[in-house]
Amino acid sequence: MDWEPPQNPGRFTRPLDDLTRQMILDWLGHRRNRWPDTSNPYLIINQQTAVETGPVSKVWLTESFRGQAATLERLRVHRQLDEALTQGPDPLHLASVFGLDPKTAIRYAENARALLATTAEDQDPASSREPKDQNGL
Repeated sequence: MDWEPPQNPGRFTRPLDDLTRQMILDWLGHRRNRWPDTSNPYLIINQQTAVETGPVSKVWLTESFRGQAATLERLRVHRQLDEALTQGPDPLHLASVFGLDPKTAIRYAENARALLATTAEDQDPASSREPKDQNGL
């Protein structure tokens, strides 16, 4: 299942992992049952936007997540970091996928490179800093 943002049709599609795909299908089933006649093309709608064609407001989204462990900002940052770790820390790719400013994309790519290097060091027994005996073991 691919997702294409309604405000930018044809710009890009995103392949979805199985968990995200299932969550979206479940939400779309709920949405279809609750608002069967809506023509709103946006994935997330509420009682007000179900009778319109625009997106929910940022205020509504923020209020909906208030008190939750996952905030919109944390989800956004996690998604961007996951993309950089999965697809490689390529600032051009990050800028294209997320519409980031080039300087921001470079910073995210550098952070991903640092995390990847740290992970590689943690998994490399040769880089261990444990004291060695006189035989180098």
